Amino acid sequence: MQVLKGSFVALVTPMLESGEVDYESLKKLINWHIESGTSGIVSVGTTGESSTLSIQEHLDVIKYSVETSGNRIPIIAGSGGNSTQEAIDLTLESKNLGADAALLVTPYYNKPTQEGLILHYTAIANKVDISQILYNVPSRTACDLLPQTAKTLAEHRNIIGIKEALDDMNRIKDLVELTKDSKNFSILSGDDPTFLDSMQLGASGVISVAANIIPEKISSICLNSISGNYERAKKENDIYEDLLKFLFVESNPIPVKWMLSQMGYINEKIRLPLTNLNETYHNKIMSTLKELKIL
Repeated sequence: MQVLKGSFVALVTPMLESGEVDYESLKKLINWHIESGTSGIVSVGTTGESSTLSIQEHLDVIKYSVETSGNRIPIIAGSGGNSTQEAIDLTLESKNLGADAALLVTPYYNKPTQEGLILHYTAIANKVDISQILYNVPSRTACDLLPQTAKTLAEHRNIIGIKEALDDMNRIKDLVELTKDSKNFSILSGDDPTFLDSMQLGASGVISVAANIIPEKISSICLNSISGNYERAKKENDIYEDLLKFLFVESNPIPVKWMLSQMGYINEKIRLPLTNLNETYHNKIMSTLKELKIL
């Protein structure tokens, strides 16, 4: 897989009212993203409710996404875990199903040391010959993969980037500086409200929740930033400032699923322990969607 650039959507997993995966809606979403210029699809990541899907469902969604894409758009499989062996198994199965790359979240709950993170990711990279993206989201995992650790891991030929979900520009600066000599290593923002700031500091794109709602716009912002037209990128990005905030008024993917349901793309069904969006937010978000002519 080439150096990662642009807008990668952290795709939701649509569900029927019964709670089963809605594959027909998933197909429509994938085709929409291909038509909208999205650079790649992350299948069954955090936004795809990976923590509530069974292992079989997890793999079935990846398989369906690969088959539906038909090599028209890269499919990045969410295959991380807090068990190293489980992450190896999921990543290997994802490769066998045809995924183009894997997104590997830091081991959650068990809080490994930086040495443990190096050994964890190295074990996966040694066992599975597929492009791999580190995923650091301390607010969810209670585990922080530090820039120096990312630099060490970037030396492995199978580790091609990091999704950094901290809204800390000093962190982005450190990552850019420490990995500047790693030609095949990309830094992707994992924080929608600050992704453009990260790109202006040297990140090459975003793995975005907002791209579920406005794929063409997020792609355009990324392309303008990559081409050096920061003023235009910022002007576009500022239009969606309120939308980006509303996406996180409750735990992701609660708000984004509700928005997509209002847009007619999916049912708002979400699995426990997550719940549907609180009605307190409905009118404000609906007004914003209408103002932006999304509805």
